[in-house]
Amino acid sequence: MHVKLKPTQPLARPATTNLLLAALAPDDLALISTELEAIPLPLRDVLYAPQEEIEHLYFPTTGCVSMIHTTEDGSVEVGTIGLEGLVGVPVLLRANSEPTLALVQVEGEAYRISATAFREVVAESTHMERIFLRYAMALFNQVAQSVACNRLHTLEERCARWLLITHDRIDGDEFKLTQEFLSYMLGVHRPAVTLAAGILQEAGFIRYSRGNITVMDRPGLEGASCSCYQATRDDYDSLAS
Repeated sequence: MHVKLKPTQPLARPATTNLLLAALAPDDLALISTELEAIPLPLRDVLYAPQEEIEHLYFPTTGCVSMIHTTEDGSVEVGTIGLEGLVGVPVLLRANSEPTLALVQVEGEAYRISATAFREVVAESTHMERIFLRYAMALFNQVAQSVACNRLHTLEERCARWLLITHDRIDGDEFKLTQEFLSYMLGVHRPAVTLAAGILQEAGFIRYSRGNITVMDRPGLEGASCSCYQATRDDYDSLAS
């Protein structure tokens, strides 16, 4: 028998700020809510490591988690997860681990559930499982869109896209995003990151200084992005339909 998790501290946002939890039927939400633990997501916190057993799943309510894949040639971000989703999809798919690192890219908050409790809860509701599987498909689509984007679009367009995705997942217009994270996100070395961010800053779309980004002109940033941003957003929006 698993031990139920208890909230360690009150958070500013209810669990239903997470769009997956908000999409659940009332009975399913009540079922899973008894197992949720409210936690902060500190910057650079490792939620799970490559090839290690995933002990918890996370439903972010703000902030952004980066899925980073590392090879002998370097590291690159393959996906991001925020309030639209769930960190720990391999558990949903009946796996215990995966080869990517789940790292908090922008600090925030989340509701956490043990992998054991998650499996038990999902087994009790086919409707809940269906909602979560639809999200898994949307996440896979995001990864596929990112591969195409990295191959077909300019560095400035890709940078604008990732900044918009991150902006969607935070409160306000300012967030910390280091050159290291931007290089992971864009799959390029830091000098190229500086160049791309500098172009967007010169256009007045963002202000970028010492790892702090402020979105100054959201419509302008959307215009600078490639079509992949809207395609990914539409995919996630369809989860609510």
